[in-house]
Amino acid sequence: MKKSLIALAVLGAIAGAAQAQSSVTIYGIVDTGITYANKVSTANAGPNGTSSANGSKFSVDSGVIQGSRLGFKGVEDLGGGLKALFQLEAGFRNDTGALQSDTGSTTLFRRKSVVGLGGDFGSVLLGRQTDVLGDVSQWTSVQDFGGVTGAVGHNLDRLEGTRTNNSIRYNTPNVAGFTGSLIYGFGETAGQTSSGQSFGLGGQYANGPLGLYAAYHQSKKGTTPSDVSLVNSAPNFVGNPGDTALKVFSLGASYQAGPARLYGNWSRAKRPLASAWNGTAALSAASGTPNFYSVGSINNSKADIFELGVNYAVTAPLHLLAAVQYNKLTFVPDTSALNNTGKLIQYNLGTDYFLSKRTDLYAFASFLQAKNAVNPGVEGSGTGAANNQTAVTVGIRHKF
Repeated sequence: MKKSLIALAVLGAIAGAAQAQSSVTIYGIVDTGITYANKVSTANAGPNGTSSANGSKFSVDSGVIQGSRLGFKGVEDLGGGLKALFQLEAGFRNDTGALQSDTGSTTLFRRKSVVGLGGDFGSVLLGRQTDVLGDVSQWTSVQDFGGVTGAVGHNLDRLEGTRTNNSIRYNTPNVAGFTGSLIYGFGETAGQTSSGQSFGLGGQYANGPLGLYAAYHQSKKGTTPSDVSLVNSAPNFVGNPGDTALKVFSLGASYQAGPARLYGNWSRAKRPLASAWNGTAALSAASGTPNFYSVGSINNSKADIFELGVNYAVTAPLHLLAAVQYNKLTFVPDTSALNNTGKLIQYNLGTDYFLSKRTDLYAFASFLQAKNAVNPGVEGSGTGAANNQTAVTVGIRHKF
């Protein structure tokens, strides 16, 4: 009897130790806001299908600050300081309950799908993942305003986090506040290694109140490019598979001065294969100016995006937010009489009130101006039908 009890105790201890060596976490974010926007394009929205220049719009939008998601991540201790890692993250639209996926895709784990190894050397991850430009968004307006500042520039410079399929990424360990990262996306085209490939590198430094980052990313044209931002647009570029289609460089800083976090950054996005717009086909019916970079538009060859912002903590739960983005656009030269340069500028004010560590209420107001470029609309509000647009959002976010 005693031997049996001892055996059971030993088995229980072994099982407990084995269980303690691995863990799986289920987590998620549910973020939803109500948005009002004026001067939204309403083509074919009038009586009998006629078009209208613009109109006001109310909408319930999912993922205003952070994309709504459900995720699973885990770690297993393999001994000797080596660990097995995995993370699966699905995005969804909680305004409709639908799976959020890339255009024309039914990707389940759209946001992240990786497995790899970690240890004192850092970590190596394989699968679908973002590059370091997605990590450094903590130093930008993306941290406070999320997708609200996306259309004016962050969707183009990748600071909101653009996924790379079929990729391998290496992250360094933290050395005195510095971390670095390398990523390579395989184009997976037989006989032509460079077709559809992408790669990036960068680093960030966090020490006390100071945060700094610098990062670079490059993607190449291919029939199935690893950079998902090129999946729809790459086939429309001029050039051949393997030619560089996108180059992004970004530099930024953040500083915590008492209750205020001050930040600024600059990004340059170049698209060497962009083709010229052809007179009327690529013009906006509302303003007669070239469409600068929506998914199906290819005439923007360069964009310089500047940003300044502040997050001021009035009290621990109450934060006041402000940011401005300026985007200087260069279009492919054309014989048309239209200008070959354009400008976008967006002003944002907001407040974020934390009811708890997991739940907060937010309110944003944004004003976007466009000059010699189509107004892309404040994110989630719809394309602007005039040279300016105002949008107001109130919402709630819960993390679990």
